[in-house]
Amino acid sequence: MIETLLGFFKVDTRAELIWVVIGIGAQLLFSMRFIIQWIASEKQRRSVVPELFWWFSITGGLTLLAYAIHRQDPVFILGQSLGVVIYLRNLWLIYAEKRSARSGS
Repeated sequence: MIETLLGFFKVDTRAELIWVVIGIGAQLLFSMRFIIQWIASEKQRRSVVPELFWWFSITGGLTLLAYAIHRQDPVFILGQSLGVVIYLRNLWLIYAEKRSARSGS
């Protein structure tokens, strides 16, 4: 079974197979953000970007970044690094707005 998976994913070791599984899981997390956004928009009948979109973006982005670092892919590393910064900034803005609304400012 393991040999079949190694061959299918074109890797030589179990460690590399684990990294491929991490990469696939990360890509699934990252892709979930679009499903979350689509469902939220359909419910409200307008384009909506819910907070959960940003959490899936960060989780998927960080995991993909770890995968890219492991693969030593500078293009992938740069792309994911910038994305994670943007996702964190969006969450920061969301929470700043919530704090401001609570304090009445």
